[in-house]
Amino acid sequence: MRTLRQVIVNARPFDAAKGVIGPPSRIVIEDDAIAAVSAEPIQVDDARVIDAGGRVVLPGLIDAHVHVVASSHDLIGLTQQVPSLLVAESTRIMREMLHRGFTSVRDAAGADYGLQEAVQRGLFEGPRLSIAGFPISQTGGHADMRPKGVRSREMFCSCAGIGLIGAIADGVGEVRRAVREQVRNGANQIKIMAGGGISSPTDPLEGTQFSLDELRAACEEAEAANLYAMAHAYSPRAVTRAVQAGVRSIEHGNLIDEATARVMKEHGAFLVPTLSTYAALADEGERLGWSPAMLEKLERVKSRGIDAVRFARAEGVPVVFGTDLLGHMHARQNGEFDLRLQAMDAVEALQSATIVAARLLRQEGRIGELRAGAWADLLIVDGDPTKELSMLTRPDEGIRLVMQGGRTVRSSLTD
Repeated sequence: MRTLRQVIVNARPFDAAKGVIGPPSRIVIEDDAIAAVSAEPIQVDDARVIDAGGRVVLPGLIDAHVHVVASSHDLIGLTQQVPSLLVAESTRIMREMLHRGFTSVRDAAGADYGLQEAVQRGLFEGPRLSIAGFPISQTGGHADMRPKGVRSREMFCSCAGIGLIGAIADGVGEVRRAVREQVRNGANQIKIMAGGGISSPTDPLEGTQFSLDELRAACEEAEAANLYAMAHAYSPRAVTRAVQAGVRSIEHGNLIDEATARVMKEHGAFLVPTLSTYAALADEGERLGWSPAMLEKLERVKSRGIDAVRFARAEGVPVVFGTDLLGHMHARQNGEFDLRLQAMDAVEALQSATIVAARLLRQEGRIGELRAGAWADLLIVDGDPTKELSMLTRPDEGIRLVMQGGRTVRSSLTD
């Protein structure tokens, strides 16, 4: 089978590991992978030539906290939607993410193996999907979406694991079984609800969820399958318990303090803040019918998010790009960069969406970097993203080419 060769000339590649832009170079692509990145002249016969025009080339972006099936902010309503319609709406969400420059995403619960396989086969256009399946929740936990007064566990129905409802598990045995079910259904990571949340109807924001034995059991089962656990948690106590039990990444973490960040560093945990979802909901929550109690919880976490990022950075905790947006608010995805610039510089924000995210996903050398052997996932952008990120916050204008696996997704360059 003949190899498809492409070469990007007049390119200035971003070295994600060093955080610098390299000298004018050529990037050679063979089929779906990068074959070489070189400042020396390379002769490539029978190759399609893409002229970057002296622009910067970035690795494809990674969003480590999305819900591609969250086509609405009404999470309870989503649980009652037929799977075929849910999938149809998800295809639009995934396509738009890819066109915004996100060539890989980690789904933090909702997507299943079928969506992942459809993207891999090219049936749907979207980012590479890393899936969690159902989130693991205790009774009354953050992913227990049953309204007060409903006692049956079988209130909601969802086909093959699609949807944001929780796998409700109480006790070590049930937790182990729930994790094993997600592994059986193709999960790449396990999502645990380790503390209260904003959008859930029955749990206090600063409460802890699951016993330590239950948390340890979930992490043990994830590691037994060569996976890892990610945990929804806000408060210092919830975060500390989770990382001490073996959780690899803390999702949100808005209320952490310096001591909590030190514990995270000690245990090698990552922080995945999702600042944009709080900004979006602060603007629209009341109009969307969120209750006063939910809006009060929202304000508490929104006001502390930037501080959490600062604490994590000060203690050396790796900070990863995530958004956690819902419904029409997915369009704000690239705005996360602007929010992060309050607590980190442009290079750190860019690394959080490339090489640091790749490390969290255990995909070093495959995504998040421009290097031989990596997937040919890349962006050609205007401006200098080591100084400011307007080209990413306005992707329709600033991203001139999106490539995924050697396929040009969109381009406004002139060949």
